[in-house]
Amino acid sequence: MTHAMERREVALVDLLDRVLAGGVVITGEITLCIADIDLVRISLRALIASVRVEAEEAEDDHQPRS
Repeated sequence: MTHAMERREVALVDLLDRVLAGGVVITGEITLCIADIDLVRISLRALIASVRVEAEEAEDDHQPRS
């Protein structure tokens, strides 16, 4: 059974704008092992978001409530 999917082209600038507006978390893990013995394990997590969005949210938090 096949499903027809509508193909839509998105400009790279539009894609980056959407990603940075909401933010993205990238996670990964690297394991160094020798002879099936784990020697080093590194877990990585990176948050990518627009500084403008974060700054606006911080300003909203400091505004007096009416």
